[in-house]
Amino acid sequence: MSKEAPIVGLWIDGDDQMQVARRGDAAGKTTIAKAPFTPFLWCASESAKSIAGDAHPLDGSGELNRRVDFETLSDAKVGIKAVGRSGEVVKPFEQQWLLRSGERLFGGMRFSEIRRCQLDIEVSTTPPFGFPDASRPGDRVLAIGIRLSNEMEARILRLEAESDEAERRLLEELSEVLQETDPDTIEGHNIFNFDLAYLRTRCRRYRVKMAWGRAGELARFRSSRQRIAERQLDFLRCDIPGRTVVDTLMALQLWDVSKRDLPGYGLKVAARYFGITTASDERTYLPGNKIQNAFREDPETFDRYLEDDLRETAGLADRLLPTYVAQCQSFPILLQEALLRGTGAKVDLLMAEKYFRGEAALSFPGGVAPFAGGFSKSFGEGVFENVLHFDVASLYPSLLIQIGRDPVNDTLGAMIPLLKELRTYRLEYKEKAQVATDVAEKSEFDARQNSFKILINSFYGYLGFAGARFADGELAAEVTSRGRELLQGLIAWFEENGYKVLEADTDGLYVQAGEAFDAPEALLAAVQATLPEGIELEFDGRYERMFCYKAKNYALREGDQIRVRGSALRSRATEPFLKELTQHLISHLLGLEDEPVLTCWQRFAEQIEDSSMPVERLLKSEYLSMNPSAYEEKIGSGGKPRRAALEVALKMEPSPRSGDKVSYFLGPKSKGQTADWQRAHPLDHFDPVTCPYDPGAYLKKLKEWRKRYGGFVE
Repeated sequence: MSKEAPIVGLWIDGDDQMQVARRGDAAGKTTIAKAPFTPFLWCASESAKSIAGDAHPLDGSGELNRRVDFETLSDAKVGIKAVGRSGEVVKPFEQQWLLRSGERLFGGMRFSEIRRCQLDIEVSTTPPFGFPDASRPGDRVLAIGIRLSNEMEARILRLEAESDEAERRLLEELSEVLQETDPDTIEGHNIFNFDLAYLRTRCRRYRVKMAWGRAGELARFRSSRQRIAERQLDFLRCDIPGRTVVDTLMALQLWDVSKRDLPGYGLKVAARYFGITTASDERTYLPGNKIQNAFREDPETFDRYLEDDLRETAGLADRLLPTYVAQCQSFPILLQEALLRGTGAKVDLLMAEKYFRGEAALSFPGGVAPFAGGFSKSFGEGVFENVLHFDVASLYPSLLIQIGRDPVNDTLGAMIPLLKELRTYRLEYKEKAQVATDVAEKSEFDARQNSFKILINSFYGYLGFAGARFADGELAAEVTSRGRELLQGLIAWFEENGYKVLEADTDGLYVQAGEAFDAPEALLAAVQATLPEGIELEFDGRYERMFCYKAKNYALREGDQIRVRGSALRSRATEPFLKELTQHLISHLLGLEDEPVLTCWQRFAEQIEDSSMPVERLLKSEYLSMNPSAYEEKIGSGGKPRRAALEVALKMEPSPRSGDKVSYFLGPKSKGQTADWQRAHPLDHFDPVTCPYDPGAYLKKLKEWRKRYGGFVE
């Protein structure tokens, strides 16, 4: 096997040997071979004396002034345990191999050349339960859908009879198909916490080996947690040796951290948002409680539904995955880690590679004192016409380069050169993407420039994070100080030249442009001439109308499209009927809805009062901030406050995890029940006679909504 053949899988086998899978010939055959591997760690000279390894002295004043190389992985594990927190090690060990060898996962491959597989399962639920639970003997896997990037049609592995023996055979067939088709990735929506977790429980029940790995190795599971913006997401991580598990649900939430634009994270909602499925598509929909009946009575509809789920999952991965693949092609990182690790960990990894190559000593992380953030201010309320949006391209990275000072712990002086290097690569691929005529090539270049952009923009946040090895609060504070001065200078320029600034936030601003609305490039050129070298202002959007509600909460009209920003105007926790009412208000104010808002408001009030509004439109949805079991223990020991979503979670079977979405409605008050948590019910408890919703509670919410939006409604 030629060394030039691209790597499509990398893993350590049960004998602690590094295995490398390469895609070699024109037929796409994958060859697996053992590769030499020398694991290492950084530690202080005193610690190096106590462990069995080859210690190399390192340059610089950092405390970790020895790099110890080990002959075997077993020796390395002993050494790592011995030095504990007084050392530094790159994990997982496969990334050490990439770092030392200089090779990269999927190096030289196009995204379209990756052998991808989408996986989705459908299951049955034992009456009277409403939610599937793999631990119940009577619940079982009905079908496993597999869609392969090199095949025209999806494969549907189905249960031949509703028996234990048939389900065992179905689970064995999955392993056989994975070995036969040999995918590089296995993709699914909520695949960690549902599909693979469910399959794991059923495989354990029948003692079926989960031989899903590249050479028949067993899949490994462990509880894990990922922070996504302000939320913690608990999930059952699955590592499949030589392959990557891609959870499009998690990737979607990470994508939305900066956008804050998605109406929801469900597969079907996201597919409509991205245009993967349009209103004109004949997409098959089945309610959750109808799926097992369709499997038994209408297999054609069942198959179409499953195939559409697989198609939408593939479409989501097409949009979300290329950026992460580009990171693997550029950095010493596994695709699984690129998907599950934050940008700070990636900066650490890139800096570790620089220190490894430079044979330089590492320092311990330092503390960071609090410092002021970016400038943010709203300058008006109401509806404004002819609005332009400008923002400073990569403001904080540009200021860091302009300052030109490396963090205090960066004794090698690697960070600013690294930042410049990444920016150069980003601009190079951005230009290539702009001029490319081949669609696939253009997509590849755009994914690369976007991966560099995301990483570049994370350097400032990394500086201000106390746990980061190269954190520097004083440098981060200087960056934000200069950023505030720059933005305030831009505001002053626009106002002095007769333009009204409507909204400003960190690196961008919205301006009521008047006659300049039709010539934004000329206005941009005039402003750019006043900015210092290295700071570039970009024209980022033109909007016929803008509704400013309050700071960081506004809506923009661009043709027939509306973009909404801010949780006060669109919160996922808000009940659907209130979301619809708010959307009606925004559309009316921006000139895309003729019906008066109060007419819609009155119609909703009448539907709630006579209980004709469907309960689904009244459900409040929240993502759990902690596991229900931990909440129950906290409340049992006198902890407060009570939370409606977590109270509902305690009534659900199977119990949801931290990070899962829980929906509930409010029932009528009983004696002593005054708080929402006391009368919150999951949807499957609803009954119009025995467990109805409380019209009074929702009429109250409707009145509060009208009061909140005040003069904009009347």
